[in-house]
Amino acid sequence: MSKQLMSNDVLNSLQPDCDNCFGLCCVALPYAKSADFAFDKDGGTPCKNLQSNYRCSIHSNLRNKGFKGCTVFECFGAGQKISQVTYNGQDWRENPEIAKEMFDVFPLLQQLHEMLLYLNEALSIEETLPIYEELQHAIEETEQLTNLSPNEILGLDIPSHRARVNNLLLQTSEIVRAKIKRDKKQSSKLKKGIDLIGANVSGRDLRGSNFRGALLIATNFRKSDLRMSDFIGADLRDADLSGANLHGSIFLTQAQVNAAKGDKHTKLPPSLNIPLHWVK
Repeated sequence: MSKQLMSNDVLNSLQPDCDNCFGLCCVALPYAKSADFAFDKDGGTPCKNLQSNYRCSIHSNLRNKGFKGCTVFECFGAGQKISQVTYNGQDWRENPEIAKEMFDVFPLLQQLHEMLLYLNEALSIEETLPIYEELQHAIEETEQLTNLSPNEILGLDIPSHRARVNNLLLQTSEIVRAKIKRDKKQSSKLKKGIDLIGANVSGRDLRGSNFRGALLIATNFRKSDLRMSDFIGADLRDADLSGANLHGSIFLTQAQVNAAKGDKHTKLPPSLNIPLHWVK
């Protein structure tokens, strides 16, 4: 049985397509005035910057206008799936009776799509061949859940499903990181959930690190070797990745990269892009 790379169709379906979404992230979710948002907004209330065509009036200038939080949000393609498939093109403005339900479904489908992204990435890794069938089954099961009716989605036990998926992702992480031989003293300092807020680990060999759920806010990773590391759920806000090598790292999303700092010398996995604010 041979492994397959994640196809462009699969990858595209798990990335945001704002042209085919009814601005759900700009309406369904709440946020509080902070360094990430310029004002408070309740869940279910349209953002003041959302236009009648469901486009953001300040999309090209979000960071300068005080909406950095918007630039690091990732729906994993759930927005267009709900807009065009779950509700078959019915929008919440012209069909206000479905608005609340649509907004409640959005974060649930977002979680399922996030799981699909991670599962498909795991499936594309050559070394996960021993758990290929389990990964494939989990993908098929999760995809089926995303195609349920709104009422059925609202009734799902997402935490239980996530726990089953997470078991496969943990196995994937162990398989990938096992390829890196690192000394035990260094490994003991980089345990799951480690707090490295503001730490200076620049220039270090951190290959195969387990950063799952780690707080890496403003961590200095300049010129560090982060290959084959697991970044699932890591908080990379303002982490400095300038000149760092993240080739082969797993479960790293575009949203996490967007939240960090870096430069043209940062080496990312091929599925991710250098954010515009890194090169300005």
